[in-house]
Order: sequence, then structure tokens, then C-alpha cells
Amino acid sequence: MTTPIIQFIEVFKSYQSGSQPVTALEAVNLSLNAGDFATIMGPSGGGKTTLLNLLAGLDVPDQGTLLLNGQKVSDLSDHDLTLLRRKEIGIVFQFFNLMPTLTVLENVELPLLLAHSSKKDDQRIKILLDYVGLWHRADSFPAELSGGEMQRVAIARALVHQPNILLADEPTGNLDSENGLKILDLMKQASVDFNTTVIMVTHNPQVAERGNRHFNIRDGKLTEKTL
Repeated sequence: MTTPIIQFIEVFKSYQSGSQPVTALEAVNLSLNAGDFATIMGPSGGGKTTLLNLLAGLDVPDQGTLLLNGQKVSDLSDHDLTLLRRKEIGIVFQFFNLMPTLTVLENVELPLLLAHSSKKDDQRIKILLDYVGLWHRADSFPAELSGGEMQRVAIARALVHQPNILLADEPTGNLDSENGLKILDLMKQASVDFNTTVIMVTHNPQVAERGNRHFNIRDGKLTEKTL
């Protein structure tokens, strides 16, 4: 039996809004395996950001159990959560979040430096830049790239430390439709080629259709749907 890479079991999460507690997630159950490409849709305030924060190890549940690659998140210290993010999780943002003073190659290398990797893996960086079609731009700076190229660099950066989980927060939101489709195809192919579990938050139903698992979240309640 396959062990899930991600498992939520009756997870609750709330926060304070003024003097009132607000339930962000209510009895969420979710199980994803290696190589799944899950898309999550929902209105603003529905719980998407809270869900991503838990998946990224930036927060822990109030109640219930969250397992990331077999590790119970609520049992981990802040230091352990930081190591979990550096080793197990890659993140692709809507606004790219590239360092403007670093070259493409240096941006992709950055997670390895932050993780204090003992070895500079030039070959892996080259393979990933080839994979996203941008080795020829290795010495370019972000300001010299198109939006689609910057997002491809962001994907290479998110994959460079070989994470088991890739989180994507509206990764096509700042791209035109043509480049958006290219990014979706690239991420879907990466989930297959690297056996990475991808979780993508989106407001776009056409984008959501690219996943093999589809979820809605509203008022903190997560439901799976069949397209």
C-alpha cells in the first residue's frame, strides 16, 4: 500500500479577527501520493492561504493530524520545520520572487546555498535550466527576461533541491494565456518526471482542469470533485 506524501486527518485551524475567532479550516481530510497533481479552487477567505501555509510548514494545525512525507508537523520544532521546507518543499509564487541582483543560474542555486549544501551541484542546475529551456539565459538577470521566462526560472529554483512536494500559488496569474499554458504543461510534466506531488491554488477553472485531483475549498471545508 502506498504511503501518502501528504495527509490531513480532521485538521482544524482558526485565527483571531479582532476579538472573534474565525475558523479557517474545518475538519479537513486530504491524502495525496507521490506524483499527484492536485488543484485547489475557492473564493477569497475560503481557506486556501491557510491550507498552503500548513503545507509549507509555516503553521501547524490547532487540532487533527498533518503528515508531510511521514512527519507529523505538530511534533516538529521551528528549526525542524525550517529544515523540512528546505529539503522537502518547493514553492512557486504568482509574482516569481526572483532576486533581481542575481543571475538566472544564481537564482536557481539559491535554495542549495540556503540549505548550506556542502556541494555546489552545477550539473543539476544545468540539467534543470535545460529542462525549463533556459540554459542559454543562465547569465541573464531577471529584468532581462519575459514573465514566462521568469516563472520557468522560478520552477527550476523550486525543483533544484529535489523536493517531494511542490506548492504553486496562482503560478499563471501574471502571465498571458499562451505562457500560462506552457507553465502548466511544464509543471504537470515535472510531476511525472520527478515524481513530485504538486498542489496548485488557482481561481481559474481552465487551469484547475490540468490536475489529476481537483478540490474546492469554501468556508474552511475541503471537498474533492470529479470533472
